[in-house]
Amino acid sequence: MSFAFRQGGEYFMKKLVSYTLAAMIIPMAVWAEDVNVAMAEGYISPDNNCVSAEGEGLPPDLGAMGMHYIQPQLLKITGTDPRVDGMSTYTNWMQPSVLIYEPQADGSMELVGVENLVFEAAWNAAGKTDAPVLNGRGWDHMADDPGTPGDEAHGFAPHYDQHVWLFRENPMGELMPFNPNVTCEHHPS
Repeated sequence: MSFAFRQGGEYFMKKLVSYTLAAMIIPMAVWAEDVNVAMAEGYISPDNNCVSAEGEGLPPDLGAMGMHYIQPQLLKITGTDPRVDGMSTYTNWMQPSVLIYEPQADGSMELVGVENLVFEAAWNAAGKTDAPVLNGRGWDHMADDPGTPGDEAHGFAPHYDQHVWLFRENPMGELMPFNPNVTCEHHPS
């Protein structure tokens, strides 16, 4: 297989030298480039939703996250009602628990990033008192605020998550949740 990541290949190769995490993700990235192969490996899109900042009630110039494909076994999903919940404390970047794709105009999907997610209750039950950290940055704490119109936790129980934009440059930073260079404009509504 090749590293012909359509729009992100050049960016990925530049980061390969400076970003140690990339070396761990390379084996996964080869097969995960094709969303159909990822689905055969057990990744699913729980709600077929493409997450955009605007759709979450945030400024549109933040861009989007894209479509999240989760691996239920890695997340140790225990239920989905009223929110997706689980027992995951999984932080292995060699096979992230979430793959992020951007819908393309031709109907295909392009791998743009990866993510890991740990459920807050499971994390605390494991005796961990601080949020997970990657490259000096604490993971984002996500919990829905019923006082806002958007769902800050995206349908999940309170959790910590960390995005890594290895396959699409993010001018806000490789570890930020939204990416202005990702769009949901081609997602079928």
